[in-house]
Amino acid sequence: MFSQELKGKVALVTGGSSGIGKASALALARAGATVVVASRRTVEGEQTAHEIHERGGDAIFIKTDVSKSSDVKALVEKTVDTFGSLDYACNNAGVVMMGTLIETSEEDWNQIVNVNLKGTWLCLKYEIQAMQKQSKGAIVNIASGASIVGGAGYSIYSASKGGAIALSRAAALEYAKSRVRINAISPGPTKTLIWDSLPSDILTQFEAQLPIGRIGEPEEIAEAVVWLCSDKASFITGHNLVIDGGYTAQ
Repeated sequence: MFSQELKGKVALVTGGSSGIGKASALALARAGATVVVASRRTVEGEQTAHEIHERGGDAIFIKTDVSKSSDVKALVEKTVDTFGSLDYACNNAGVVMMGTLIETSEEDWNQIVNVNLKGTWLCLKYEIQAMQKQSKGAIVNIASGASIVGGAGYSIYSASKGGAIALSRAAALEYAKSRVRINAISPGPTKTLIWDSLPSDILTQFEAQLPIGRIGEPEEIAEAVVWLCSDKASFITGHNLVIDGGYTAQ
């Protein structure tokens, strides 16, 4: 059953083919929004849109590489041309590569930063312009708890997500008077394809470090995305919401 909370609104989700992005797309649709699913992975992205349709919602898929300005510009333009507006955006697309600072190659640096930081900037750049024309909008950037505590073994990823948080805060101030709210979410360990690929002993170690005693579910992050987009969070902008089972509170 779909609620009416976001009825008549249009939401864009990058990285919507799996994990937090897919869960966010489904949750926004459940709340009544029409959803544009964007991803580099066509089969999985189309599957997300198909699942939304099966559950009574409205969605389309647009193949997008967020590290390419032309792709992001076309994504936002097609969204507005097709549905008439862009009300919400969840910028979730990201990549993770393991390796210490010294082990990381320049090629890996470029890929991580181009998707996680440049991609966030490009999405904001075109999303904000669309939202300014309607004098209202809400954007949620998915960052990471690794940017708060530091991530040994994935330092460049941590830096890229830290940059995304700083970018979110600065953009929130720059466009507050345009009534465009911009926030970030920093999830802790969450069950995604990346986490599923880790050895079971590593997963057990992570769970042992979490005060709540378990890894998070993508749907738990998605519910926060919907809330931050909704009018219930109308006085919240420039905030980084940490959802990590208490890990950073220790």
